Amino acid sequence: MIRNATPITPELVAEHGLKPDEYKRVLDLIGREPTLTELGIFSAMWNEHCSYKSSKVHLRSLPTKGPHVIQGPGENAGVIDIGDGLACVFKMESHNHPSYIEPYQGAATGVGGILRDVFTMGARPIACLNALSFGAPSHPKTRHLVSGVVAGIGGYGNSFGVPTVGGSVRFHARYDGNNLVNAMAVGIARKDKIFYAAASGVGMPIVYLGSKTGRDGIHGASMASAEFGEDSEAKRPTVQVGDPFSEKLLLEACLEIMQKDCVIAIQDMGAAGLTCSAVEMGAKGDLGVVLDLDKVPCREEGMSAYEMMLSESQERMLMVLKPEKEKEAEAIFRKWGLDFAIVGETTRGNRFIVRHQGEVMADLPIKELGDQAPEYKRAFVNAAKPAAIEADDVPAPLGLNEALDKLIATPDLCCKRWVWEQYDHIIGGNTVQRPGGDAAVVRVEDGPKGLALTTDVTPRYCEADAFEGGKQAVAECWRNLTAVGSRPLAVTDNLNFGNPERPEIMGQFVGAIRGIAEACKQLAFPVVSGNVSLYNETNGRAILPTPSIGGVGLLDDFTKSATLAFKRAGEAILLVGETTGWLGQSMYLREICGCEEGAPPPVDLIEERENGDFVRALILDGVTTAAHDLSDGGLAVALAEMAMAEGVGATLDAAPDDIPAHAYWFGEDQARYLVSVPAAKVADVLTRAREASVLVSRIGTTGGDDLRLPGENPLTVASLRDTFEAWLPAYMAGELRASV
Repeated sequence: MIRNATPITPELVAEHGLKPDEYKRVLDLIGREPTLTELGIFSAMWNEHCSYKSSKVHLRSLPTKGPHVIQGPGENAGVIDIGDGLACVFKMESHNHPSYIEPYQGAATGVGGILRDVFTMGARPIACLNALSFGAPSHPKTRHLVSGVVAGIGGYGNSFGVPTVGGSVRFHARYDGNNLVNAMAVGIARKDKIFYAAASGVGMPIVYLGSKTGRDGIHGASMASAEFGEDSEAKRPTVQVGDPFSEKLLLEACLEIMQKDCVIAIQDMGAAGLTCSAVEMGAKGDLGVVLDLDKVPCREEGMSAYEMMLSESQERMLMVLKPEKEKEAEAIFRKWGLDFAIVGETTRGNRFIVRHQGEVMADLPIKELGDQAPEYKRAFVNAAKPAAIEADDVPAPLGLNEALDKLIATPDLCCKRWVWEQYDHIIGGNTVQRPGGDAAVVRVEDGPKGLALTTDVTPRYCEADAFEGGKQAVAECWRNLTAVGSRPLAVTDNLNFGNPERPEIMGQFVGAIRGIAEACKQLAFPVVSGNVSLYNETNGRAILPTPSIGGVGLLDDFTKSATLAFKRAGEAILLVGETTGWLGQSMYLREICGCEEGAPPPVDLIEERENGDFVRALILDGVTTAAHDLSDGGLAVALAEMAMAEGVGATLDAAPDDIPAHAYWFGEDQARYLVSVPAAKVADVLTRAREASVLVSRIGTTGGDDLRLPGENPLTVASLRDTFEAWLPAYMAGELRASV
């Protein structure tokens, strides 16, 4: 008989994030009033962050299978086959709310959590990436958040010993009260040595591994499933505290016991801690679980069952162990200086039973906790699609040179060296292409294989047209992987949106999912893992819809990867893809004209695939000397980036007569690339393009120390680089006025 020492009031239920109808469902399931511990367990398992109750009905439409897919969504991370008996394990996940409340620890533990997701599967992490969205630079908290988040990512990743090789940073007033920190980790495992979370076998010991349990992070998952109000600072105790050195020990110990064949199932203690890990292992294996909390290693005195079950202390794992391997596994963990404690066992009944100090604190149906959380088909409305803006209707208040100078100095387009130089991006010695290009390239083991990695999304496109914006996020990821010569294989996603109970926000989510699904299908680019982060808003103001896409591509020979830098003088600059001068939702329109209007550029997925396949073939055949995809800022910004990379200038031809010059140079038409080609190979490339029905035009020649746009004075590459690299260090040093 369970004794309920704490009365469960409507106020207490509301504090745990359960709606009245959800609490009634709890009562119907268990036939009685829950204990406080049970209420906490339901709160943890049924919140948005853990259960995906508002999103899973739509997530099912995503393509998750493909010839390379070993494991799709549903495990700690996705797994794809990269040949030669090797697998790539990867996932992206958010730590948004914690990073706003306590930026250093919020970001650091986000990195730690995603690394555990990867090595829990049996993979050694080889790279991290991120996608960061901050408020307006003029907001009084933005500089503090940027500083803390970047330091947290670097502090954890550098200490753990994994290179942070790529990512993105953006600024917009819509993130003022709710910045986004999306972390991605990538690892390598043997294809036949992947470990899963489903428990098997009755009476198998359940083992607690890693660091001790404390009171940090209690209700962290619930906090991540609610929007912010004026009391956001009061949520600081729900932010976890990370220790990268303990995580490194945990990694080595886990990989060692996996190699020794000790493990039946293993699960990271991430969101909702011990509760979620134990329930998921049992439910996936169709088994019950009994836990004895008296055996849980704690670092604080007098912890209650409620606190132990909901703590999100970091660097912890739960494992179902082969009984005959118990002593061997314990010896390994003791060797690494980590806690190892048998805290329970698997059972025949589908019950989740928690005991503490001789009493049963919880006795719940495990399948309903793990698999039967509420599932909502929330009402949604599709926003009216904005009309396309004609290029002729967009003014040109600045000359081409002035516009280019201004654009590359904006917070979104300026150099992010200040950020990535705080990360160790070469530790391990396998980083082939560092941050700053289209995609990072990391060597796999001793080569010759390499992986290309990137994260991408254009939130302003998603705000204007969620469907087209979802397509574009996938297409740009695919282009960035292609631009370094890799074959795009699969993606992970991190879907960041506002309050799903508002039909207009749910409409954004549904539209973006449809766009992502369409692009992934057309590009044969399946989704193998991901995360949904909802309720990203403060005082009723939502973030821009931000469905971040993390992509992985494969290079059979990493030495053939392309970079964006012009290499030498006298080479032809070729533009691949059609240019119409699309200025709707462009950076030019926002930064030069001061407005965010119109439809985003349409994404033709057939053209994306044909143009990308063409460019990739040129790279792998050794025809190109540089390649770069076109995105924010259009053609002129891409040319400047290629010139600044190694200091080689270019002279450009005049824009076509039928497109206004500012639209031609700064329009953001999709499915486009720039490549440089030796003059002797131009004719061959143009012939290949005609045969492939791909539009290619010669637009200029490399050489000199200047970037020469037609009709403009030469811009020295050195001055461009000074402008490009100046804004972020000056801002972070407090040298810019708050009005920026």
